[in-house]
Order: sequence, then structure tokens, then C-alpha cells
Amino acid sequence: MRHVLVLAGGLSHERDVSLRSGRRVADALTRSGSETHLRDVDPTLLEAIKSSRPEVIWPVLHGATGEDGALRDVLGSLDIAYVGSRPASCRLTWDKPVAKALVGAAGISTPAGLALSHATFRELGAPALLETVVDSLGLPLAVKPSRGGSALGLTIVRSAAELPSAMVTAYAYGEIVLIERFIEGVEVALSIVEDEHGQAQALPAVEIVPDGGVYSYEARYTAGATEFFTPARLSSSGADSAADVSLAAYRTLGHQHLSRVDLIIDADERPWFLEANVSPGMTETSLLPMAVEAAGLDATRVYAGIVERALSTT
Repeated sequence: MRHVLVLAGGLSHERDVSLRSGRRVADALTRSGSETHLRDVDPTLLEAIKSSRPEVIWPVLHGATGEDGALRDVLGSLDIAYVGSRPASCRLTWDKPVAKALVGAAGISTPAGLALSHATFRELGAPALLETVVDSLGLPLAVKPSRGGSALGLTIVRSAAELPSAMVTAYAYGEIVLIERFIEGVEVALSIVEDEHGQAQALPAVEIVPDGGVYSYEARYTAGATEFFTPARLSSSGADSAADVSLAAYRTLGHQHLSRVDLIIDADERPWFLEANVSPGMTETSLLPMAVEAAGLDATRVYAGIVERALSTT
């Protein structure tokens, strides 16, 4: 029997999603026979870990708490195995412009874009700056915070008049905003898990078709607000290309144990990297559990295998 501590909650904008994800992971591990405890992140956490000494810690935390590498640095100092990518990999992935630069340098297509700090936005003057952005990147555009998840602060801009308000929305979630050329196509998510032997497997792509056309926070976590196709409605060659690109991004960013890679597949079946997530959602409407089911795998066994993999890579 494994003693596993699942961490969920935290203080990010995605706290509620994290709690839901954590409960589902803890329930699955309990079914696998593990002694599993679910705990929030608070000032008593470290003392609780030191006194209980779990074999494995699984941080199912979204937002900065779970994805910027800081907490994982602390967990590593405790000499206890934990699930997920190492701190350096988390930091590279958490910063979307950095992740785009790395995967682009590895030969993976990613939309043209630029990152603007709030200070630069103010100093150069919004009207002239945004006009330059539109002239350079064209329309439509995707505007989002450079850090964060669950599409918080995301706006699809289809006219120049919509851009100023989109920038304000994104700056509400962070100091730096990423503006990208919007690629028309099929939005898919590729979940990747490692087995106990360390073999990374790309699960079937999940195609995302939100009712409102944008996979927003509400569309992600409101049952029935988005239609999903698992596997995605891609040709066999398109599905293979998506899997290959996702695994390449996984390796380039140094991910470990599990992650999710988000892509757009254009009309020529070319995959475009959007972003990656080292702590994918595990709720009833999340994409990784859907992909596990589409692959014909048992979630209980998959999650238990991830725990064993974490123990072997301590």
C-alpha cells in the first residue's frame, strides 16, 4: 500500500478547479489501494508533511502555486518523491513566450506573436503601439496573459477596435501580455503520460468545440458548454503529426510523468503549438481524463502507474 499525499486548492484564480481535480485524483488512488490523503496548501503544510512522511506527493495545483516551479523546489528539498515535472521545466513552461521560443527553436510551428509588459504598453502609448501590433501580426489575434491557465484573461480579437479592451482584460491577470496571430483550425489537446518504465505515451487527441467559439474558462468547466470529440476528427496522418509534435514539445520542455500540450491543426493538417501545461486539469470535464478513457485505459491504473513512476525517479 502506497502512502500518497494529494495537494489541491492553493490561492490562485484556479483554486476551485484544483480542488475538483484533487478530489478525483485522490479518489482514483484510493481505489487503486493506496492510502491517500487530500490536503490544501497552507502554512501548516510543511510540518504536516514532515510528521506524516508520505511516500509520494502529487501536487494537483493549477496557477502559479502548482506550475511556476516554486512549490516543487520546496518539495524537492524534503527528499520525498513527487509527481510531475521538475522546477526548471515548470518555469520554462509557465512562461508562455519562453515556451514558444524553445519549441520554435526545436522546429515546431508556433504562431507569430509578441509579449508586451504593462510598463512598455504605457510608455510607448497604447494607440500607436496597438496599431503597430495589428500592422505586424494582422487580424484576428489571440490576446492572453503570458502566465496562467484555464484561459483566464483570454480574448480573441477580430477587429482593431477590440484590442484595447482585450489588453486591459489580460493585464488584470499579469504584468506581461502575449499577443499572437490567431490560427484558424481544429483546436486539440494532447495529454501525455509516462508508464512505470518511463515510456511517454501521447494519448488520443481531444478535439474541442466550444459553443461560443472560444474555449474560455466558463466553456472549460461548465458541463455541456463545450462539445468534445475523442479521438479528434483528424485523418490518421493528422493524428500522427499531432502526437509527434506533442511528444517533441514534451521532450523539449523537459516534462516528466504527465502533461498536456495544446495545438491548433490548420487546414493543411499542420500542427501549431499554443502552450503546454505541467499540471493538467483532472476534473469531470478535463481533457486528460477524457483522453485516458478514449485510449481504453483505466484511470485508476494510469494514476497508480504515475505514482510508481514518481517513486522510480526520485
